[in-house]
Amino acid sequence: MLEFEGVTKLYKSVIGVNDISLKLDKGSYGLLGPNGSGKTTLINLILGQLKPTIGQVKIFGINPWKNQSALTKIGYCPAVEPMYPSVSGIQWAAYLVELQGFTRHEAWQRAKSCLQTVGMEDSMNRSMGGYSLGMRQRVKLAQAMAHDPELLILDEPFNGLDPVGRIQMTQYLQEWVSQGRSLILASHILHEVETVDPSLLLISGGRLLASGSPAEVRSILADCPNAILIRSSDDHRLVSAIVNDPGIHNVSFEEDSVIVTVANPSVVLELISKVTLELNIEIYEIRGADESLQDIFSTLMRLHRGELQRG
Repeated sequence: MLEFEGVTKLYKSVIGVNDISLKLDKGSYGLLGPNGSGKTTLINLILGQLKPTIGQVKIFGINPWKNQSALTKIGYCPAVEPMYPSVSGIQWAAYLVELQGFTRHEAWQRAKSCLQTVGMEDSMNRSMGGYSLGMRQRVKLAQAMAHDPELLILDEPFNGLDPVGRIQMTQYLQEWVSQGRSLILASHILHEVETVDPSLLLISGGRLLASGSPAEVRSILADCPNAILIRSSDDHRLVSAIVNDPGIHNVSFEEDSVIVTVANPSVVLELISKVTLELNIEIYEIRGADESLQDIFSTLMRLHRGELQRG
């Protein structure tokens, strides 16, 4: 479906993406990265809005640069907001569908059907100037799906949605993927992407740092030095039993937990499992001390630079 061959994009002296090579079959993918990581540049290269400085991009075997035939296979929901306050949601969506080559009647019917699908049936004829941010997100999603593309690319689609809206958005995307269609979902929030259960593409500083299923990415992190938070029925007795292990770097006690810095989390977790069984200690919670996306990317970047060695 998608192929990058040694792709670098430069904005004069600034690197947008740096030497990315990847091949993606049809399927569901989460493009994850902090703000400014290169996600939008990567998307614009896929859409043919940008030309690589070095390397080549192909989407469905086609070079997308200035090639409109590639765009008919892609539905795009941008992060930016449509700013046409006097235009109704169905007028805006139908116009964009018409640009895909459909007659005005066909475009209107397709836009109407998709707006109904995303829960905008009662509001599609209202001016977008009166829409909430969540409603505008739904309209953007509808216009992206209406021409029945093979690939849907969404840039931060959960922004502005309330909890109910997030659940509904997840359900729309799960249904899309269940129909055998492809999805690239860009976000800086890990748990939002994981609800759709995609493979992950982790990008930071313009570099592709890791790719694979969530379990595969976590296995990479599990073999890197990290801090583990533990809450148990007897933290002091647990620490006394493991503190002399060479894999333990540091131990610090907090009010109701202990944080253990380890060289290789997977090995130490096996040790903790054995010790708690022998000493009849109950484990209430065990997790990474900091599982923020930024922390994950910091670990992966250090691994990429050779500053960390996997166990």
